[in-house]
Amino acid sequence: MVTEDKNSNAGSREISTLVIIPTYNESENIERLLDSILGRYPAWLHVMVIDDSSPDGTAAIVKGVQARQPDRVALIVRPSKLGLGTAYIEGFRYALSTGYGRVMEMDADFSHDPESIGPMLEAMEGADLVIGSRYLNNTVNVVNWPLSRLILSKGASIYTRLITGMPVSDPTGGFKCFSSKALRCIDLERVHSQGYSFQIEMNYRVWRNGGIIREIPIVFVDRTVGRSKMTRKNIVEAVWMVWWLKLLSTIGRL
Repeated sequence: MVTEDKNSNAGSREISTLVIIPTYNESENIERLLDSILGRYPAWLHVMVIDDSSPDGTAAIVKGVQARQPDRVALIVRPSKLGLGTAYIEGFRYALSTGYGRVMEMDADFSHDPESIGPMLEAMEGADLVIGSRYLNNTVNVVNWPLSRLILSKGASIYTRLITGMPVSDPTGGFKCFSSKALRCIDLERVHSQGYSFQIEMNYRVWRNGGIIREIPIVFVDRTVGRSKMTRKNIVEAVWMVWWLKLLSTIGRL
């Protein structure tokens, strides 16, 4: 069970966590997800939804939850669909500027179980990055994916480890938690990738900066409503991104 540090004031953000949830057309999921997170964890865990002007009214639903939980829910509505990576970067900047101690990434579609937030935060003790891994210890904890997508994801993980040498079982996973210290060591202006490659790049930058990375097992359940946001462009970007990161690291320009 996750509890607040007994030496901290209830309003102190030095140990607080911000969960960042990018959304686009998630009206069928977002209220249930927010209620599940806010009802399960203490008041020092806050949520920021970054919505890319979803035409299905996602932002309006978030505003309804925000009216009930004004101190715990923040909303940024962007003018158009600008991508996963830029959403997280915007959230990271907000978290760092307002003093959060830990920053989480999480999908809006319940593929990431809110119950796993607690174990991830507990694993953050002394760590710079904790990754919720689908493939830890050579297991595959994925539910409802077609075989083709599973092969793609697992293959991308093996490919990334081989090229970069990064000791992470699930480098493309999107359920993770950063310490604010780790994020401050990264030049966010230089991070421009999206999708799979964004996750790889952020992991790699933490690792190359000497950060402590831990993985804990999670069960990933594919969305039951809505559509996947993964595109062929995201996949192609991930293929060449690992080589680009290795090159930048080799020439000292990371």
